[in-house]
Amino acid sequence: MDRAGLAEFLTRRRDALQPEDVGLPRGARRRTTGLRREEVALLAGMSTDYYSRLEQQRGPHPSDQMLAAIARALHLSLAERDHLFLLAGQNTPRRAARGDHVTPGMMRIIDRLGDTPAMVVNSAGETLLQTAPATALLGDETAHTGLARSVTYRWFTDAGARAKHPVDDHAIHARAHTARLRTAATAEGPTSRAAEVATALLAVSPAFAEHWSRHDVDTTLPDQRKRLLHPELGLIEVHCQTLLDPDQSQFLLVYTATPGSESHQKLAMLAAVSG
Repeated sequence: MDRAGLAEFLTRRRDALQPEDVGLPRGARRRTTGLRREEVALLAGMSTDYYSRLEQQRGPHPSDQMLAAIARALHLSLAERDHLFLLAGQNTPRRAARGDHVTPGMMRIIDRLGDTPAMVVNSAGETLLQTAPATALLGDETAHTGLARSVTYRWFTDAGARAKHPVDDHAIHARAHTARLRTAATAEGPTSRAAEVATALLAVSPAFAEHWSRHDVDTTLPDQRKRLLHPELGLIEVHCQTLLDPDQSQFLLVYTATPGSESHQKLAMLAAVSG
């Protein structure tokens, strides 16, 4: 571990960012050049003391998870992320097609959607990043581990995942989830994360096996509309717009509702009920 090199690299990358670059308010009396240490720690989901010790060359040996969180907080490119891992004495993450690294461009978009339910999902259906309203709407989908990181795996193995949608919509969601997974597994090959999820589901879910056998590849829902059952607000109908980042095999999902509708009012209430 190159403590001096790591500390200098973190400091330089932190100084290169402004609050507005990461979706934070600048404040009227701000004098700091770049981000503060506590702001980076907040964005990375770690304590200020932990992050500060890394910049002071006296911190612990950070784990892969901590380094990935710091890379996201500092909006590092893939090359910068790999450099960060090497400075910390870790092997660079495998640049597989599953694309867990959220690019700076995608991060900037997410930062500017802070008041909107939005999330970044990879081709295997794993949520990499959510805005606070998206967490309030759907729950923390980044907290899952193992195969359960994939929304498709959860759909076919966890009744709680299906309970977020009206029963009448289950069939169309099952078909769409399966089609997305098949499309990804075909494009990325038998060693991809998507193929791993599909293989695991074939072993445990007859319902998935039935859908898989149909070879559907049409991944769209009618009019891109989704009906969600929120535990406190009840039924919410949203439109889901999707932006593709082909280099990373990632998708930005943005949820909106028709202005003036009851669902639009409920989306505006998410912050209150989640607080």
